[in-house]
Amino acid sequence: MSDVSPDAPHESAPHRVKMFFRTLLVVALVLAAWGEIDRVIARNALREQSTNAAIATVVTVKPARGDMGEELILPGTVQAFVEAPIYARTNGYLKTWQTDIGSAVRKGQLLAEIEAPEVDQQLAQAIADLATARANEALADTTNARWKELLATESVSKQDAEEKAGDAAAKKATADAAAANVSRLRELESFEKVVAPFDGVITARNTDIGALINAGQSAGSELFRLADTHKLRIYVQVPEPYAAVAKPGLSAELRFSEQQGKSYTATLVRTSDALDPALRTLQVELQLDNAEHELFPGAYAEVHFKLSGNGQTLRLPANTVLFRAAGLQVATVDANRRIQLKSIVEGRDFGNSIEVLSGLNADDAVVINPPDSIVSGAEVRVAAPPPAATVKSTAKTS
Repeated sequence: MSDVSPDAPHESAPHRVKMFFRTLLVVALVLAAWGEIDRVIARNALREQSTNAAIATVVTVKPARGDMGEELILPGTVQAFVEAPIYARTNGYLKTWQTDIGSAVRKGQLLAEIEAPEVDQQLAQAIADLATARANEALADTTNARWKELLATESVSKQDAEEKAGDAAAKKATADAAAANVSRLRELESFEKVVAPFDGVITARNTDIGALINAGQSAGSELFRLADTHKLRIYVQVPEPYAAVAKPGLSAELRFSEQQGKSYTATLVRTSDALDPALRTLQVELQLDNAEHELFPGAYAEVHFKLSGNGQTLRLPANTVLFRAAGLQVATVDANRRIQLKSIVEGRDFGNSIEVLSGLNADDAVVINPPDSIVSGAEVRVAAPPPAATVKSTAKTS
């Protein structure tokens, strides 16, 4: 016979219900705890992500030593060693011209002839006037000599003799003036022949047969232009920061667009020793031998100066500088990846880089393109520099 009470099934049902609700409560508590833990983990991850995002990533560069030297590239204007416009010295009409553009001429060679009949007639008249003056002079001299003899015998008064002597002197002065006038007109007549003042090449002819010629320098009166191109002058405007190194004897390499692949060596021979107050540049003159006549006056030249560097200075890319109220500053990164702002003294400006005279060490890591909001003490993350983040030594000025 069993000892189990018939009421046992009725007693176990409430127990099972309690266990079910307890299990549901535990599951709910576990799910609630898991959700809270997940939210905490997500919040911490977001906080960490925000903190990491707040740290700026920068690229740094080391200053370069100034002893690398530099190449200063400037534009130059080429001129002939000697160049002059040829004007007429007498009025008339062009009778003939003997040389055209490109003709090589020697000093004294005939370039053109001018027909000036007025000058020829004036010369003929002056010669006749001179003959008259000489005749009057001779007669006055003879009369003066006779009156001196008569005065010696007291046949005439001293006053009359002195008048004859004065008349002879006046006649001589008139003859001398007539002779000077003849000389002037002969010189003027010689100007009918236009000749070359020096050896060179005719670069322009601005007249033709029958053209009216006016003496002197005026608009449109230039007959020819003559240039001596066996040697060339190259004029360059050197910026003020380089004026101190632009000394006579400095060599330069010249390149011309019409002579591709070739370069020419020129020497600086003189400077203006004064800066242009408007441009703040120093004009220098270089000379280049052109015996082969390969180059032309008026050409554009690209002048390359090789300048020695200064090992005591540093150089930085121009995009590392901050313009602040306190002056020029750069942002450097210390060993703790913290920003340190340093004030610097700028030297020469090379365009893509600048010279730093003081305020910076050679081992400083300088931030490239620092934001305007950067401050000292800010933590940063340093990224690897791109290949272009270097200090170039070439300064090009156009």
